[in-house]
Parts: sequence; structure tokens; C-alpha cells
Amino acid sequence: MLTQSHQRSTSVDVVLPCLDEAEALPWVLDRIPPGYRAVVADNGSRDGSARLARERGAVVVDVPRRGYGAAVHAGLLAADADVVCVCDADASLDPAQLPKLVAELTAGRADLVLGRRRPTSFRAWPPHARLGNAIVAQRLRRRGVGVHDLGPMRVARRAELLRLPITDRRFGYPLELLLRAAQAGWRIVETDVDYHPRAGRSKVTGTPLGTARTVRDMTAALASLR
Repeated sequence: MLTQSHQRSTSVDVVLPCLDEAEALPWVLDRIPPGYRAVVADNGSRDGSARLARERGAVVVDVPRRGYGAAVHAGLLAADADVVCVCDADASLDPAQLPKLVAELTAGRADLVLGRRRPTSFRAWPPHARLGNAIVAQRLRRRGVGVHDLGPMRVARRAELLRLPITDRRFGYPLELLLRAAQAGWRIVETDVDYHPRAGRSKVTGTPLGTARTVRDMTAALASLR
């Protein structure tokens, strides 16, 4: 017998970790595909992001603990669809492209599908940020995780995601997710997605110094994970 959560009409939930994204949210929420439900994990926004998301019909979960990983994890707990997507809420990624990632999962070709970012302009992905991503991805490949991008758009089964022993609740969450998924024997597939200039300034890699710090900290985090 199906549970109530599987009887609802929404087949896919889209977790949107959010911190002061009122400028971008209208476009992002309008691009959520039919049959998909937006779950906005608000990480302490002060610009009305949560109110705006509720007005547009999204499920909003307030996440008082700061950190990207904390927001994603809270969004996963609030979701109840079998298939869950994660996507940034800054308009750099188009939720309308999610179905092609979901198709890879539901066809049984992958356990985790990542959107491999392909910039639509030079401004979309500054050289320092792209280089930082490439360095960390290369170090992951040395650990046996065959990826080229720590992309913030991804798709997996919610129950399986929650079973992974991920402890990082800050910016190292995507890194630990990939490592734990590989350790669990997951098939990880990358699919190209468009990468647009984000609305507002990046909170992590918006400057060369910020990128260098992120690479340093992620490298240390990777070395500590076994």
C-alpha cells in the first residue's frame, strides 16, 4: 500500500538552498518543471526570500543553522518525493533542465546525476572559480571519484541520499557527498547543463581570494575523509 507521501501528485522535489536570493527566486521558481515541487531551504535570508517563495507556492523550511550543507540536509528532510533534485537558487542554473538529469536516474543508468556546468558566457564562471573547481575535481578523481565538476545541480533518490553518512553541514557538503556516494558504489553520471551569470555575488567563490580559501579548505576536508 502506498504511503500518503507517494500518493500526492508531485513526483519530484527540488531542494533550493537559499540565502538572500529574492532577486533570483522569481525566475528560478517560474522555471520549475510541471510535476516538480520547489522546497526552499531558507538559511536566514533578510531580503524577504522566504516570503516571496511562499507567495509563489513553494514549500519553505526555515534553517537557522548556517551553512550550505545544513540547508540542503534540511531541504531533504522536508521533501517527501522519491526523487529529489538540488539546485542553486541564484539563477545560475535553469531548473527547466532538470528533467534530463532525472531521466538518467529513472532509466536506471545512474544512482547520482550531476549537472556538469557549461558556461554561457565568460562572466558566468570566472577563471579563478573555474580553476578552483578543476583542482578539487582532479583531487577527487585521484580518490576514484570520476567527476569533472562539483556542480550544485544534482539528482538522486531521497532515501538513498539520507542513508549516506555525510556529516559536513557547510560548503564541504558537495565534496563529501561525492566521496561517500563513490564509497557506497554509486554510479555517478555527469550531464551537461547551462551555467549562467548568477544574480548577485557569490558567497563562496566570488573573488580569487575566496576561491583560494575554498580550495584550501576543501583539500583539507578531502584529506580528512576516509
